[in-house]
Amino acid sequence: MDFEEQPIESKTVFHGHLIDVEVQQVKTPQGNVAQREIVHHAPAIAILALTSDNKMILEKQWRAPIAKTTLEIPAGKLDDRDADNAVHAAKRELNEETRYQATELEKISSFYTSVGCMDEYMTLYLARGLERVDHELPQDQDEQLALQTVSLDQALAMIDRGEIEDAKTIMAIYYWRGMKNYE
Repeated sequence: MDFEEQPIESKTVFHGHLIDVEVQQVKTPQGNVAQREIVHHAPAIAILALTSDNKMILEKQWRAPIAKTTLEIPAGKLDDRDADNAVHAAKRELNEETRYQATELEKISSFYTSVGCMDEYMTLYLARGLERVDHELPQDQDEQLALQTVSLDQALAMIDRGEIEDAKTIMAIYYWRGMKNYE
């Protein structure tokens, strides 16, 4: 069975600081014409950062698309400072957002964040052996973050209560739970 759609026409309707939006007219394998709205986003990283007392670092921040504060793991997009290197971006974001560096940084997984409308590809890392940085990188001027640490049991309870709703963070917590089952 053929699933691939063939673009007929494409137009960028918005070019922004964070995203570009493209509208495509496509021909489906059945011969129908359909419209696709695609959000283009830079590749991104996220970090499950575990402290020496086995707690995860969470960031509380405002998220305009849902008009409320969220609790999330440290994350960010690759930019020109990273030269398409996700490990570099993870180290940079960990420094900028938490003021830590990791002696161990291990890739957990890479995934698309929302395939129905966006091409953002995220790589999730596990960071352990956290140490305070000697040289603090500048934080993004448009971010206001408050850090907190929680245990695995606390994090799972926060998911159950709806206090953690962010997909990458939930994925990281469930990964952490799986690690505990195999240690």
